[in-house]
Amino acid sequence: MKDTEKNLAQQVADTILSYITIEKKFVPGDKLPNENEFSAQLQVSRATLREAIRILASHNVLEIKRGKGTFVVERSDYEHPIDFNELSKTQLDVQALYEMRLMVEPQTAYYAAKRGTEQEIKRILEYGKQEEELILQGKDRTQIEQAFHQAITVAAHNSFVERLMPMIYQAIDSGVLLSNQADSKGIIQDTVNDHRLIMEFIAQRNGHGAKTAMELHILRAIKGFGFSED
Repeated sequence: MKDTEKNLAQQVADTILSYITIEKKFVPGDKLPNENEFSAQLQVSRATLREAIRILASHNVLEIKRGKGTFVVERSDYEHPIDFNELSKTQLDVQALYEMRLMVEPQTAYYAAKRGTEQEIKRILEYGKQEEELILQGKDRTQIEQAFHQAITVAAHNSFVERLMPMIYQAIDSGVLLSNQADSKGIIQDTVNDHRLIMEFIAQRNGHGAKTAMELHILRAIKGFGFSED
């Protein structure tokens, strides 16, 4: 698939995720419309729709059931416990992933504030609000936190950074997992406060403020997980 087609597929995946998490057009357990109907509704080719569905399936948002269709995953289907041996390996992986985030995401937030359309910024704010509600309710926030950072990346309008999203998703997955394993109320509250600040600067189109807020957010997470900053 060409780069332009991949970018379009990612945009369609983001739209479908918005249908699930923001607009509530689909809820866990719902079956998506058939391929012909849904591709026409989204005004994309069936090949692009299939790739978008594959992206969401790879992140456990959708499940493709052969002969039955594509379904929104039940939340319990992706909440799996982890043993301590796996947790140790996860910590090593997540440190490198968070360092990668520190290298990339602050500048991405800068460009999102500068380049994002009104609709893209609105979507960032909606995802951020939903994530905060889930955190305060003590519910799993993995999917929404991924969507929040994905929305910032989309608003930055840089196709190369968008290609890094699978790795950023992995960092977010592992980070949420680690925060749930430990006594990490401070880390979780920091996430709420940091995201509020990031959203505030992006809404104001303050690129430097958004960049600094994102950098502090990731540095705080690195410190909270006990990772070395050297």
